[in-house]
Amino acid sequence: MSQVNAVNVEISILLGRSILPMQQLLRMGRGAVIPLDAAEHDEVWILANNHPVARGEIQINDDRISICVTGPANVYDFMAGGIR
Repeated sequence: MSQVNAVNVEISILLGRSILPMQQLLRMGRGAVIPLDAAEHDEVWILANNHPVARGEIQINDDRISICVTGPANVYDFMAGGIR
């Protein structure tokens, strides 16, 4: 069991996407806000070490954002860019 505890896994959530001109991206500084195409109850990807492992849903409670796992990831949908 100690070997399992030594494994590091990076968990990431793909909340949304945004298209920005390179010029606008280069002008951004610390604290800049990038608008995403996501809203509460939208479906998101849950990644483990940059590999899709599950789908989830954005939930907002007071001023906290959380993700509720809704099902397994479909790798083919992820590779095709199908977030919805």
